[in-house]
Amino acid sequence: MDEETRYGAVRSRDARFDGEFFFAVETTGIYCRPSCPAVTPKRENVRFYATAAAAQSSGFRACRRCRPDAVPGSAEWNVRADVVGRAMRMIGDGVVDREGVAGLAVRLGYSARQVQRQLTAEVGAGPVALARAQRAHTARVLLQTTELPITEIAFAAGFASVRQFNDTIRTVYASTPTQLREAAPRRGAASRRAATPSAGIPLRLAYRGPYQAGEVFDLLTAEAVAGIEEVTGGAGGSRTYRRTLRLPYGTGIVAVGERLSGASAHAGGWLDARLHLTDLRDLTTAVQRLRRLLDLDSDPYAVDERLGADARLAPLVAARPGLRSPGAADPEELAVRALLGRDEAEHLVRAYGKSLDAPCGTLTHVFPEPAALAETGGTLGALTTALAEGSLRLDPGADREEAQATLRALPGMDPGTVAVIRTRALGDPDVAPPHENVPDTWRPWRSYALHHLRAADHTPPTTSELEEHRS
Repeated sequence: MDEETRYGAVRSRDARFDGEFFFAVETTGIYCRPSCPAVTPKRENVRFYATAAAAQSSGFRACRRCRPDAVPGSAEWNVRADVVGRAMRMIGDGVVDREGVAGLAVRLGYSARQVQRQLTAEVGAGPVALARAQRAHTARVLLQTTELPITEIAFAAGFASVRQFNDTIRTVYASTPTQLREAAPRRGAASRRAATPSAGIPLRLAYRGPYQAGEVFDLLTAEAVAGIEEVTGGAGGSRTYRRTLRLPYGTGIVAVGERLSGASAHAGGWLDARLHLTDLRDLTTAVQRLRRLLDLDSDPYAVDERLGADARLAPLVAARPGLRSPGAADPEELAVRALLGRDEAEHLVRAYGKSLDAPCGTLTHVFPEPAALAETGGTLGALTTALAEGSLRLDPGADREEAQATLRALPGMDPGTVAVIRTRALGDPDVAPPHENVPDTWRPWRSYALHHLRAADHTPPTTSELEEHRS
């Protein structure tokens, strides 16, 4: 999009572009999302940015009315397989907070200077600024949804000191942490008092455009592994999905409500969630992994436009606009489950899973780490050994082509399982089943096209959804 097209989106308050770019107003010093309901500024006063971090680095503060930091992430970073796309996914997963810029660079196979230069050129901000913007957003969520002490929030959000935390909040929001907490909506006061580490953190997970929650929850129901996952409630928008998470600093339990929005919800919406974490430093990582599982950062307009132009897919897209291609909350777990299926995965949970310190209903374990399964032998042993040793990476910043080559080289690994792992664990939106002639016109959304075909056949997809295409 050129700047004139972006300004047209701002004038029409087009929510389709929320998160795809941001605009700032020089006369007010504020940056906004494209759908901000405020009076449209004059064109000569507007500047455009690819990320919120870039706007913040230029001295603009977040609009208090449209809350541009709460928009869905850009779908571009999930599609791109280059170093910038991989870096953006890893920063979202909290790698810079845990390992610093040097750790990010090592994972990417570049020098820290090269990573800084490429990110600044592409998105207008380096890794430190991008991580800082993410920490500020995490802090705002905690300030406005919980009554946790401000000092505790500072370190939970990833800040190195309370002073750094205070300075960042003042810069980004033009408020002190206390003022930001007091500005939270009144309707949230009761929930904030109830939001403690034991009661969990309430969240709204935003998405753009229509969202076919029913199909996503059908998939989660079909795949649920006892002990680590459960789906309660009946179909029709009342289901709740709960699962355990293995996270960098501890464990967690997340609950997400189905919340059907209807196919005409062009402005987007959100899913209600609640996170229970043993260590609040895992909040950012847990949220990002949940967003990948539910495919909340997808751009349904781009997907539907491309696939809807195909004669075979057009009626399917019209029937299910905004159909998503779910990913994985834990890529290594998904790889094992894709290989073995649900029944064998439940056996592994019982035999090797780590018990929760405080079980919650039917949720009693977290899925076993690869190292715990490395001695099992066979293809499973080869897969988990490669994961444990690091010769196979499935994290958000992994090189997809390299990971696929490593998977194919494992003894006993078939092409269909590799395709599932690439689609789900690596979040690739453009995977075709092996030995199938899939039109190039479906690129770069072939994964979504296959979901449309399966939904039309009324066949609930599972982690072995490409089983029929295996060699």
